[in-house]
Amino acid sequence: MIDDVNHGFSRSRSHWHSRSASRRHAACETVTRAAWVTVLIALSGCMVGPDYHTPAPPATGTYTSTPLPDQTASAPGASGVPQQFVAGQDIPAQWWTLFHCEPLDALIREALANSPNVAAAQAALRQAGENLRAQMGTTLYPSVDATANATREKFNGVTFGEPQLTELLNLYNASVSVSYNLDVFGGGRRELESLRSQVDYQGFQLQAAYLALSANIVTAAIKEASLREQIEATARIADDEDAQLRIMRQQLELGGVSRPAVLAQETLVAQTRATLPPLHQSLDQTRHQLAVLAGKPPSDTDVPEFRMSMFTLPQALPVSVPSSLVRQRPDILAADATLHQASAQVGVATANMYPQLTLSASYGPEALTPAGLLKYADMIWSIGAGITQPIFHGGQLSAQKRAAEAAFDEANAQYRQTVLLAFQNVADTLRALEHDATGLSAQTQAWRAASDSLDLTRGQFRIGGVSYLALLDAQRQYQQTVVNLAQAQATRYADTAALFQALGGGWWNDTATSQAAQPTPATPK
Repeated sequence: MIDDVNHGFSRSRSHWHSRSASRRHAACETVTRAAWVTVLIALSGCMVGPDYHTPAPPATGTYTSTPLPDQTASAPGASGVPQQFVAGQDIPAQWWTLFHCEPLDALIREALANSPNVAAAQAALRQAGENLRAQMGTTLYPSVDATANATREKFNGVTFGEPQLTELLNLYNASVSVSYNLDVFGGGRRELESLRSQVDYQGFQLQAAYLALSANIVTAAIKEASLREQIEATARIADDEDAQLRIMRQQLELGGVSRPAVLAQETLVAQTRATLPPLHQSLDQTRHQLAVLAGKPPSDTDVPEFRMSMFTLPQALPVSVPSSLVRQRPDILAADATLHQASAQVGVATANMYPQLTLSASYGPEALTPAGLLKYADMIWSIGAGITQPIFHGGQLSAQKRAAEAAFDEANAQYRQTVLLAFQNVADTLRALEHDATGLSAQTQAWRAASDSLDLTRGQFRIGGVSYLALLDAQRQYQQTVVNLAQAQATRYADTAALFQALGGGWWNDTATSQAAQPTPATPK
């Protein structure tokens, strides 16, 4: 009986081959027409939903309510040079080099290469890029799959006019199938737009990581230098007070001073030395912070030691115009990318409410044996199109669209808040630099006056011209002015670094890192 069945298939195969040329020609024409229809529909397709435009910056040309001075006040010493505000001047990519401290430059280079935070931001950017490429493969190109099937089925001879023939057969099929979702209303392209915005966001987050890392290292290095100044000054003051204590003890033996005065001096020496452990603790913590920022364990001893004499205060301070700031600061650009992504999602939700069109086709041989697939197998093909129009989903699609619109409103409000905080950040830093210069000048004058007062009071005390209380008060005033002066010097350097950070850090001038954060091209409509 199996021979009869095979004979029937042979007759059918002969019939197939007699018409195969015409069928294949017709199939090719059908596929060609379908391809042209696909192209025409895709080219004429629109993208529903809003087309994104970056919001306009605030309508202001200044950061502060009153004009800035042409330059800040001056004070004696390297940290007291006047600084000039230069409107519209660009910021160098490696802005920290303006402090002219080679150990600082080397540490930042090492940190940018080894920081786990930077590595995490780079990985997040790569992930966003691969997600975009994956979606592009799904949206812009058809899916092509090769399949092979083997089935065992019961054969019925009615197909060949011989109902008495009944047998179990093995049937083998190999085919190539193609499917493509026509993006007529732009839902897929809006999804690509959303993913491109995510790539932009991660790129700006990477630049923010670069900026935060470099600024934190500069600030920590300045803090370390200031702490060393304070420790050394406090130690000198304690030594001077201890020398005064030895003199007073000799005077006590000669009856020149009272016992309470000596005890008071001993208390002052102890109080001065008691301020040293907290300063050393802060110094150790700052050293640990620098090591970790550089991607090293806190126990690493290869971190350079910083002193205030190693830094040069930048005298020309760039001040970007407000309209440029919104295109420079990574946090503003990241918020803009988030807003763009939310806008694209509105388009995705809108497109989901429209018909979805799909084209599919398959072509391949079919035979009774695996070897037959490579010989004279019958060729089977199919081509089809499908359309799905949402009719009733219980309000799901309209609710999703409203949710996407609400998410856009939220992102828009967050963007505006980010811009306002950035403007505030710049304004605060500019005013801080102005007041830092004035404060440093006043602290320098106070230190000089306290130093002269202490020298005069000591001389008078030795000859009995003033009481010990006057000497004690002069010593305390001098000690406080020394610490305040060291802090005022460091604050001016730190706020200068804060200005560069507030203005965006000049990342756009570094071709090695800025390419990763450049906005990706928009998805073609």
